[in-house]
Amino acid sequence: MNAPSRVDATLLDAYGRYLATRPAHTRDAYLRDVAALKALAGEEPLAGLSAADLRRFLAILHGRGLSGRSLARLLSGWRAFFRFAMDRDPLFKDNPCRGLKAPKAKRRLPSALSPDEAVQLVAIEGDDALALRDRALLELAYSSGLRVAELSGMNLSMLDLASGEVRVWGKGSKERIVPVGAPARAALKAWIARRVSFPVRDTEALFLSRTGRRLAPRAIQQRLAEWAVKRGLKRHVHPHMLRHSFASHLLQSSGDLRAVQELLGHASIASTQVYTHLDFQYLAKVYDEAHPRARKGGPLGKAPKTAK
Repeated sequence: MNAPSRVDATLLDAYGRYLATRPAHTRDAYLRDVAALKALAGEEPLAGLSAADLRRFLAILHGRGLSGRSLARLLSGWRAFFRFAMDRDPLFKDNPCRGLKAPKAKRRLPSALSPDEAVQLVAIEGDDALALRDRALLELAYSSGLRVAELSGMNLSMLDLASGEVRVWGKGSKERIVPVGAPARAALKAWIARRVSFPVRDTEALFLSRTGRRLAPRAIQQRLAEWAVKRGLKRHVHPHMLRHSFASHLLQSSGDLRAVQELLGHASIASTQVYTHLDFQYLAKVYDEAHPRARKGGPLGKAPKTAK
Protein backbone atom coordinates (compact mmCIF):
# COMPACT_ATOMS: atom_id res chain seq x y z
CA MET A 1 0.00 0.00 0.00
CA ASN A 2 1.52 3.34 -1.05
CA ALA A 3 1.67 6.37 1.25
CA PRO A 4 -1.44 8.22 -0.09
CA SER A 5 -3.48 5.01 0.21
CA ARG A 6 -2.31 4.54 3.82
CA VAL A 7 -3.24 8.11 4.64
CA ASP A 8 -6.69 7.66 3.15
CA ALA A 9 -7.21 4.33 4.91
CA THR A 10 -6.25 5.85 8.28
CA LEU A 11 -8.54 8.82 7.71
CA LEU A 12 -11.45 6.61 6.64
CA ASP A 13 -11.02 4.47 9.75
CA ALA A 14 -11.14 7.63 11.86
CA TYR A 15 -14.24 8.77 9.98
CA GLY A 16 -15.94 5.46 10.74
CA ARG A 17 -15.18 5.87 14.46
CA TYR A 18 -16.43 9.48 14.32
CA LEU A 19 -19.76 8.26 12.89
CA ALA A 20 -20.14 5.49 15.46
CA THR A 21 -22.54 7.49 17.61
CA ARG A 22 -24.86 8.28 14.70
CA PRO A 23 -27.98 6.20 13.96
CA ALA A 24 -27.06 3.05 12.03
CA HIS A 25 -28.81 4.05 8.81
CA THR A 26 -27.16 7.49 8.85
CA ARG A 27 -23.71 6.05 9.55
CA ASP A 28 -24.07 3.44 6.81
CA ALA A 29 -25.23 6.05 4.29
CA TYR A 30 -22.25 8.34 5.00
CA LEU A 31 -19.81 5.45 4.74
CA ARG A 32 -21.34 4.33 1.43
CA ASP A 33 -21.00 7.88 0.12
CA VAL A 34 -17.31 8.10 0.93
CA ALA A 35 -16.72 4.55 -0.37
CA ALA A 36 -18.25 5.63 -3.68
CA LEU A 37 -15.99 8.69 -3.70
CA LYS A 38 -12.92 6.54 -3.05
CA ALA A 39 -13.89 4.13 -5.84
CA LEU A 40 -14.28 7.01 -8.31
CA ALA A 41 -10.97 8.57 -7.23
CA GLY A 42 -9.06 5.31 -7.81
CA GLU A 43 -5.36 5.87 -7.06
CA GLU A 44 -5.81 9.62 -6.64
CA PRO A 45 -5.48 10.61 -2.95
CA LEU A 46 -8.61 12.14 -1.53
CA ALA A 47 -6.69 15.20 -0.37
CA GLY A 48 -5.75 15.92 -3.98
CA LEU A 49 -9.29 15.96 -5.37
CA SER A 50 -10.52 19.22 -6.83
CA ALA A 51 -13.96 20.62 -7.56
CA ALA A 52 -13.39 19.70 -11.21
CA ASP A 53 -12.73 16.08 -10.20
CA LEU A 54 -15.93 15.91 -8.19
CA ARG A 55 -17.89 17.54 -11.00
CA ARG A 56 -16.54 14.83 -13.32
CA PHE A 57 -17.51 12.13 -10.81
CA LEU A 58 -21.06 13.49 -10.63
CA ALA A 59 -21.26 13.47 -14.43
CA ILE A 60 -20.10 9.85 -14.52
CA LEU A 61 -22.72 8.79 -11.98
CA HIS A 62 -25.41 10.80 -13.75
CA GLY A 63 -24.48 8.98 -16.96
CA ARG A 64 -24.94 5.69 -15.14
CA GLY A 65 -28.52 6.65 -14.37
CA LEU A 66 -28.40 8.16 -10.88
CA SER A 67 -31.12 10.74 -10.42
CA GLY A 68 -30.57 14.33 -9.42
CA ARG A 69 -32.06 13.53 -6.02
CA SER A 70 -29.63 10.65 -5.45
CA LEU A 71 -26.67 12.74 -6.58
CA ALA A 72 -27.67 15.58 -4.26
CA ARG A 73 -27.75 13.20 -1.32
CA LEU A 74 -24.37 11.73 -2.35
CA LEU A 75 -22.87 15.21 -2.64
CA SER A 76 -24.15 16.00 0.84
CA GLY A 77 -22.28 12.96 2.14
CA TRP A 78 -19.08 14.05 0.40
CA ARG A 79 -19.37 17.52 1.93
CA ALA A 80 -19.69 15.98 5.38
CA PHE A 81 -16.58 13.87 4.83
CA PHE A 82 -14.44 16.76 3.59
CA ARG A 83 -15.53 18.90 6.55
CA PHE A 84 -14.35 16.12 8.84
CA ALA A 85 -11.09 15.71 6.89
CA MET A 86 -10.29 19.44 7.01
CA ASP A 87 -10.58 19.36 10.80
CA ARG A 88 -8.34 16.28 11.14
CA ASP A 89 -5.73 16.39 8.38
CA PRO A 90 -3.65 19.42 7.27
CA LEU A 91 -3.38 17.92 3.77
CA PHE A 92 -7.02 18.86 3.21
CA LYS A 93 -6.80 22.59 2.54
CA ASP A 94 -10.30 23.20 1.21
CA ASN A 95 -13.65 21.54 0.68
CA PRO A 96 -13.85 20.77 -3.05
CA CYS A 97 -17.62 20.36 -2.73
CA ARG A 98 -18.06 24.06 -2.06
CA GLY A 99 -20.23 25.58 -4.76
CA LEU A 100 -21.03 22.25 -6.42
CA LYS A 101 -24.64 21.39 -7.18
CA ALA A 102 -26.13 18.13 -8.37
CA PRO A 103 -28.15 18.09 -11.60
CA LYS A 104 -31.62 19.37 -10.90
CA ALA A 105 -33.96 16.57 -9.95
CA LYS A 106 -36.99 16.11 -12.10
CA ARG A 107 -39.94 17.23 -10.04
CA ARG A 108 -42.52 14.53 -9.56
CA LEU A 109 -46.09 15.64 -9.82
CA PRO A 110 -48.20 14.37 -6.93
CA SER A 111 -50.80 11.75 -7.77
CA ALA A 112 -54.43 12.73 -7.33
CA LEU A 113 -57.72 10.89 -7.54
CA SER A 114 -60.36 11.96 -9.99
CA PRO A 115 -63.43 13.60 -8.40
CA ASP A 116 -65.43 10.41 -9.02
CA GLU A 117 -62.72 8.25 -7.44
CA ALA A 118 -62.55 10.51 -4.39
CA VAL A 119 -66.31 10.33 -3.85
CA GLN A 120 -66.26 6.57 -4.40
CA LEU A 121 -63.51 6.18 -1.79
CA VAL A 122 -64.93 8.29 1.03
CA ALA A 123 -68.55 7.11 0.72
CA ILE A 124 -67.99 4.21 3.12
CA GLU A 125 -71.15 2.29 3.94
CA GLY A 126 -72.02 0.56 7.20
CA ASP A 127 -73.00 1.64 10.69
CA ASP A 128 -70.47 -0.24 12.79
CA ALA A 129 -68.13 1.94 14.85
CA LEU A 130 -65.01 1.46 12.74
CA ALA A 131 -66.82 2.17 9.48
CA LEU A 132 -68.29 5.35 10.98
CA ARG A 133 -64.87 6.40 12.24
CA ASP A 134 -63.16 5.73 8.94
CA ARG A 135 -65.80 7.51 6.90
CA ALA A 136 -65.48 10.56 9.15
CA LEU A 137 -61.69 10.34 8.87
CA LEU A 138 -61.61 10.14 5.07
CA GLU A 139 -64.37 12.68 4.56
CA LEU A 140 -62.48 15.16 6.73
CA ALA A 141 -59.18 14.45 4.96
CA TYR A 142 -60.71 15.06 1.53
CA SER A 143 -63.01 17.89 2.60
CA SER A 144 -60.30 19.95 4.28
CA GLY A 145 -57.03 18.80 2.68
CA LEU A 146 -55.38 17.76 5.93
CA ARG A 147 -52.01 16.07 6.33
CA VAL A 148 -51.95 12.65 7.97
CA ALA A 149 -50.18 14.09 11.05
CA GLU A 150 -52.90 16.73 11.31
CA LEU A 151 -55.60 14.07 11.19
CA SER A 152 -53.86 12.00 13.84
CA GLY A 153 -53.30 15.04 16.05
CA MET A 154 -56.87 16.33 15.72
CA ASN A 155 -58.65 16.96 19.04
CA LEU A 156 -62.37 17.26 19.62
CA SER A 157 -61.87 20.85 20.75
CA MET A 158 -60.38 21.78 17.38
CA LEU A 159 -63.59 20.94 15.56
CA ASP A 160 -66.53 23.36 15.33
CA LEU A 161 -69.34 21.59 13.51
CA ALA A 162 -71.80 24.43 14.10
CA SER A 163 -69.68 26.86 12.07
CA GLY A 164 -68.32 24.14 9.79
CA GLU A 165 -64.67 24.81 10.59
CA VAL A 166 -61.68 22.97 11.95
CA ARG A 167 -58.61 24.51 13.59
CA VAL A 168 -55.39 22.88 12.45
CA TRP A 169 -51.83 23.08 13.75
CA GLY A 170 -49.66 22.39 10.72
CA LYS A 171 -45.93 22.39 10.01
CA GLY A 172 -43.94 24.79 12.13
CA SER A 173 -46.82 24.90 14.65
CA LYS A 174 -48.66 27.29 12.34
CA GLU A 175 -52.37 27.56 12.97
CA ARG A 176 -54.93 27.71 10.20
CA ILE A 177 -58.71 27.43 10.09
CA VAL A 178 -60.17 25.28 7.31
CA PRO A 179 -63.80 24.80 6.23
CA VAL A 180 -65.43 21.40 6.66
CA GLY A 181 -67.96 20.37 4.00
CA ALA A 182 -71.49 19.18 4.72
CA PRO A 183 -70.84 15.45 4.03
CA ALA A 184 -67.81 15.54 6.32
CA ARG A 185 -69.79 17.30 9.06
CA ALA A 186 -72.52 14.66 8.87
CA ALA A 187 -69.96 11.85 9.00
CA LEU A 188 -68.18 13.47 11.96
CA LYS A 189 -71.43 13.88 13.88
CA ALA A 190 -72.22 10.19 13.38
CA TRP A 191 -68.74 9.16 14.51
CA ILE A 192 -68.68 11.42 17.58
CA ALA A 193 -72.03 9.99 18.68
CA ARG A 194 -70.55 6.47 18.44
CA ARG A 195 -67.12 7.42 19.82
CA VAL A 196 -68.39 7.04 23.40
CA SER A 197 -68.70 3.29 22.83
CA PHE A 198 -64.89 3.03 22.53
CA PRO A 199 -62.73 2.41 25.63
CA VAL A 200 -61.56 6.03 25.64
CA ARG A 201 -58.00 6.39 26.94
CA ASP A 202 -57.25 9.63 25.14
CA THR A 203 -60.14 11.91 26.01
CA GLU A 204 -59.02 14.71 23.68
CA ALA A 205 -58.32 12.74 20.49
CA LEU A 206 -60.97 12.94 17.78
CA PHE A 207 -60.06 9.64 16.13
CA LEU A 208 -59.49 6.63 18.36
CA SER A 209 -58.05 3.19 17.79
CA ARG A 210 -59.85 0.02 18.91
CA THR A 211 -58.05 0.29 22.23
CA GLY A 212 -59.15 3.88 22.80
CA ARG A 213 -55.82 5.51 22.04
CA ARG A 214 -55.22 8.26 19.51
CA LEU A 215 -55.20 6.83 15.99
CA ALA A 216 -51.58 6.90 14.79
CA PRO A 217 -50.51 8.13 11.32
CA ARG A 218 -49.41 4.63 10.35
CA ALA A 219 -52.81 3.21 11.27
CA ILE A 220 -54.51 5.91 9.17
CA GLN A 221 -52.33 4.96 6.20
CA GLN A 222 -53.21 1.28 6.59
CA ARG A 223 -56.96 1.89 6.92
CA LEU A 224 -56.99 4.14 3.86
CA ALA A 225 -55.13 1.57 1.77
CA GLU A 226 -57.56 -1.13 2.89
CA TRP A 227 -60.61 0.97 2.06
CA ALA A 228 -59.22 1.83 -1.36
CA VAL A 229 -59.16 -1.89 -2.16
CA LYS A 230 -62.63 -2.46 -0.68
CA ARG A 231 -64.08 0.47 -2.61
CA GLY A 232 -62.76 -0.88 -5.90
CA LEU A 233 -59.95 1.58 -6.63
CA LYS A 234 -57.27 0.02 -8.79
CA ARG A 235 -54.26 1.78 -7.30
CA HIS A 236 -52.56 2.34 -3.99
CA VAL A 237 -54.03 5.31 -2.13
CA HIS A 238 -52.24 7.12 0.69
CA PRO A 239 -53.35 10.05 2.88
CA HIS A 240 -51.34 12.64 0.98
CA MET A 241 -53.13 11.59 -2.21
CA LEU A 242 -56.39 12.78 -0.64
CA ARG A 243 -54.70 16.08 0.18
CA HIS A 244 -53.48 16.37 -3.42
CA SER A 245 -56.98 15.54 -4.63
CA PHE A 246 -58.52 18.21 -2.42
CA ALA A 247 -56.11 20.82 -3.78
CA SER A 248 -56.35 19.92 -7.45
CA HIS A 249 -60.15 19.59 -7.44
CA LEU A 250 -60.52 22.91 -5.64
CA LEU A 251 -58.19 24.59 -8.08
CA GLN A 252 -60.03 23.11 -11.05
CA SER A 253 -63.27 24.59 -9.78
CA SER A 254 -62.08 27.95 -8.48
CA GLY A 255 -58.80 28.78 -10.18
CA ASP A 256 -57.83 30.64 -6.98
CA LEU A 257 -54.25 29.60 -6.26
CA ARG A 258 -53.86 31.90 -3.26
CA ALA A 259 -56.94 30.47 -1.57
CA VAL A 260 -55.65 26.92 -2.10
CA GLN A 261 -52.30 27.98 -0.62
CA GLU A 262 -54.03 29.27 2.51
CA LEU A 263 -56.17 26.17 2.90
CA LEU A 264 -53.20 23.85 2.52
CA GLY A 265 -51.07 25.89 4.92
CA HIS A 266 -48.20 26.31 2.45
CA ALA A 267 -45.69 28.95 3.49
CA SER A 268 -44.75 29.60 -0.14
CA ILE A 269 -46.95 29.90 -3.21
CA ALA A 270 -44.29 27.88 -5.06
CA SER A 271 -45.36 24.78 -3.11
CA THR A 272 -48.93 25.26 -4.29
CA GLN A 273 -48.09 25.96 -7.93
CA VAL A 274 -47.50 22.26 -8.57
CA TYR A 275 -51.29 21.92 -8.62
CA THR A 276 -51.51 24.20 -11.65
CA HIS A 277 -49.64 21.46 -13.51
CA LEU A 278 -52.09 18.86 -12.22
CA ASP A 279 -54.92 21.12 -13.33
CA PHE A 280 -53.46 21.38 -16.82
CA GLN A 281 -53.05 17.61 -17.00
CA TYR A 282 -56.71 17.19 -16.13
CA LEU A 283 -57.78 19.74 -18.75
CA ALA A 284 -55.53 18.13 -21.34
CA LYS A 285 -57.07 14.73 -20.59
CA VAL A 286 -60.58 16.13 -21.00
CA TYR A 287 -59.50 17.71 -24.29
CA ASP A 288 -57.96 14.48 -25.56
CA GLU A 289 -61.07 12.50 -24.71
CA ALA A 290 -63.68 14.99 -25.89
CA HIS A 291 -62.35 17.16 -28.70
CA PRO A 292 -62.91 15.75 -32.22
CA ARG A 293 -59.54 17.10 -33.38
CA ALA A 294 -57.60 15.52 -30.52
CA ARG A 295 -57.49 11.99 -31.90
CA LYS A 296 -54.08 10.37 -31.97
CA GLY A 297 -52.24 11.43 -35.08
CA GLY A 298 -54.57 14.37 -35.76
CA PRO A 299 -53.36 17.92 -36.23
CA LEU A 300 -54.20 18.74 -32.60
CA GLY A 301 -53.24 15.38 -31.18
CA LYS A 302 -50.77 16.80 -28.69
CA ALA A 303 -51.63 18.98 -25.72
CA PRO A 304 -50.13 22.47 -25.94
CA LYS A 305 -47.01 23.24 -23.97
CA THR A 306 -47.40 25.27 -20.82
CA ALA A 307 -45.79 28.67 -20.72
CA LYS A 308 -42.65 28.92 -18.65
